Amino acid sequence: MTKLLSMNRRNFLQASAAGALAGAMPGLIGSSAAAQTALTVGFIYVGPKDDYGYNQAHAEGAAVIKALPGVTLVEEENVPETVDVQKTMESMINLDGATLLFPTSFGYFDPHMLAVAAKHPDIQFRHCGGLWQEGKNPANTGSYFGYIFQGQYLNGIAAGHATKSKKIGFVAAKPIPQVLQNINAFLLGARAVDPGITCQVIFTGEWSLAVKEAEATNALVDQGADVITCHVDSPKVVVETAAGRGAFVCGYHANQSPLAPEKYLTGAEWAWGNVYSDFVKKAQAGEKLGNFVRGGLKDGFVKMSALGPAVSAEGRKTFETTQAEMMKGGFSVFKGPLKDNKGDTVVAADKSYAEDAIELESMNYLVEGVVGSTA
Repeated sequence: MTKLLSMNRRNFLQASAAGALAGAMPGLIGSSAAAQTALTVGFIYVGPKDDYGYNQAHAEGAAVIKALPGVTLVEEENVPETVDVQKTMESMINLDGATLLFPTSFGYFDPHMLAVAAKHPDIQFRHCGGLWQEGKNPANTGSYFGYIFQGQYLNGIAAGHATKSKKIGFVAAKPIPQVLQNINAFLLGARAVDPGITCQVIFTGEWSLAVKEAEATNALVDQGADVITCHVDSPKVVVETAAGRGAFVCGYHANQSPLAPEKYLTGAEWAWGNVYSDFVKKAQAGEKLGNFVRGGLKDGFVKMSALGPAVSAEGRKTFETTQAEMMKGGFSVFKGPLKDNKGDTVVAADKSYAEDAIELESMNYLVEGVVGSTA
């Protein structure tokens, strides 16, 4: 439908002809849902699909399901976390016949996805993150996420072998649990190589703000950090700025090695194609979709970028050995004794957290050795 109209779907719903056109073509809309195994799936992105980051990772996953039999894919990028996303969802449902929607951005969940889901109980909505709550949110909604801090731990191992200054840096958006997990795991991986390594983190306060990301990266390098990683929507600016200053980089979300082929050590990537394929195949088979779906490296939710040419033979061996242990399951990134950067014990000596520990969902501390500041 969007191809025929050649206009923004959000604006189309406001046009006076929208209701008349939908009413005049019920057979077209209904026939898609009635097809034997046909399924129309909608993906919504807060930024561009080629951002070398968060949105690209989801778009790569969407491309995988597009190739599945019986699947029609509809997508819209650059949709803000406002009522605009509700209009996009309504359009995908009413005009394209979508019955499974993936609004991928964090801010789409409440109130936007929940509001649309309440009006369409027969449509399935799945949101990336950890916001869905049983007994509180509708049964036709849910969340999915991965233990990508495992990938940041492996990033840390590569960084630990590469650093000469024993100072590594992290550009972060906001101090929410998922970001803190990644910062902590990055340093813990590096400290598994050398306990003397420290990590400087700068919070920009925004998920996507190129100027602050460049400033933060330059500030970290100025303070002596010679390996940089990040947790922002698009690592492109961080990677290019760090490499331009001579620092090594570890990627996040997607593969950024083309941006800095000589300085890119490895990267923690999402493997959303596996996750989306599972959702789609269950939907086509008429099976119940999970409401709270999680997984890590061994489950195929997360993967690592290929090791770059700057990784030493020793670094490669440690990296690959640790990755193999993670693939077995039950690997504990966070284990005691562990203190936070205020000196308080946060994990007792006899305690360790498996990747699926619910406690990690509410992490609110930075570990000892992390120095935090705001840009």
